[in-house]
Amino acid sequence: MSEEPEVKADTVHITPAMLDSMRSNRPIENFERKLESVSFVPKGQWIAGLSISYSQSNQNKYQFLVFENLNGDTYSFKVSPKLLYAIKDDMAIGFRFSYQRALTKLESADVNLGTDAQFGVKYLYSLSHNYYGTLLFRNYFSLGRSRRFGLFNEIQLELGGGQSKFTKNRGADLSGAYEQKFYANIGIVPGLVVFLSNYSAVEVNVGVLGFNYTHTKTIKDQIYISHRKSQQANFRINLFSITFGASFYI
Repeated sequence: MSEEPEVKADTVHITPAMLDSMRSNRPIENFERKLESVSFVPKGQWIAGLSISYSQSNQNKYQFLVFENLNGDTYSFKVSPKLLYAIKDDMAIGFRFSYQRALTKLESADVNLGTDAQFGVKYLYSLSHNYYGTLLFRNYFSLGRSRRFGLFNEIQLELGGGQSKFTKNRGADLSGAYEQKFYANIGIVPGLVVFLSNYSAVEVNVGVLGFNYTHTKTIKDQIYISHRKSQQANFRINLFSITFGASFYI
C-alpha cells in the first residue's frame, strides 16, 4: 500500500499584543455633523425688489489722458423690478425684467497720441435701448442661527434684445448704422442678503459662472447688411457685475 503524503498545517503564533488589539476593536459608529437648520425664508413668502440707476455727464473742453477738447453729453438709465415666490423653505422661483437706455452726443474730440499721431472726431451720436427677461431660481442659507444675515445662490436664465442707432458727421458726409441685438445668458450668481427689518433687506451679488450668446444684425447707411455672432463662457468672478439692490419680503 502506498502511503499518503503527510500535510502539515502552518501554525499561526498569536502574540499578546494581537489579542489586545482584537479585544479593543469595536464597530465603527455612524458620524453625524448635527448641523443646525434655520429657516431663513419660509415657504409662501413673496419677495419683491427694484433697482434703479441713472447717470449723466456734460463735458466742455474736457481733457483726459490722450483726449483733448472733449465736448458732449451722455446719460444712461436702467430700471429692473423682480418678483419671487418661496415654494419651499429657503427656496424661491421668480422673474425679473430689465430695461436700459443710453444716449451719447459728442460734438467734438481730439485724440493726441504724439507729434505724428493726432486726429479728431466730430458729431458722433449714439442711442440704444435694451430689454431683458430673466427666470430666477434662488436658494437661501442662513449664517449660523442668524435670521438677519444670510447667503443665497441664484441660477439665472436670461433672454433679451435691443436696438441701437449710430451716426457721425453731418450734411453730405452723414453716415450711420442701425443694429438689432438678441442676447441669451445662463449664469450662477451668489450673493449676500442683510435684513434691515422683518420686511426689507439689502442684497449684494456678483456673477461667477455663466455662458452667453449674442447675435447682432447691422444695417449701415440703409444699404449694407452684416451679422455678428459671439459666444462666451465665464468661470471666474466678474467684479464688473457686482450689483446692489433692495428687496421686500411680504
